[in-house]
Amino acid sequence: MPFSRIFVVNGPNLNLLGQREPGIYGAKTLADIAADLVERAAGRVELEFRQSNHEGDLVGYIHEAGLEGAGVILNAGAYTHTSIALADAIKAAHARVVEVHLSNVHAREAFRHHSYLSPVCVGVIAGFGDRSYHLALEALLEMQS
Repeated sequence: MPFSRIFVVNGPNLNLLGQREPGIYGAKTLADIAADLVERAAGRVELEFRQSNHEGDLVGYIHEAGLEGAGVILNAGAYTHTSIALADAIKAAHARVVEVHLSNVHAREAFRHHSYLSPVCVGVIAGFGDRSYHLALEALLEMQS
């Protein structure tokens, strides 16, 4: 079934993209990534962008997206490695989520190697910088065709 919308949900510290460790996360801001995605999605699907540094807000966004049948591109930041609540939200709302990471989390610190979200997501894309979002968008669009 085609998605009515795709939510692009970003977690803690992603509001600091472009400033925070550009050697790891790149020089693009979250606004730059959003503008690129809007251009790529033009005429194919509506995008809804959300960012919060608060876990409960992210849970609410996942509920909203899942319950309306929207797809989700989720970069949960550090909550990827700690949040059972987000994993439960994905399951409870039957959200179709692609987990996204700018960096290759498996080439970094050991605590980043485990994701509570991966088992409940339809896929994971990591290590392609801002292109990880582009790949996630294309994956969701292909899933609905």
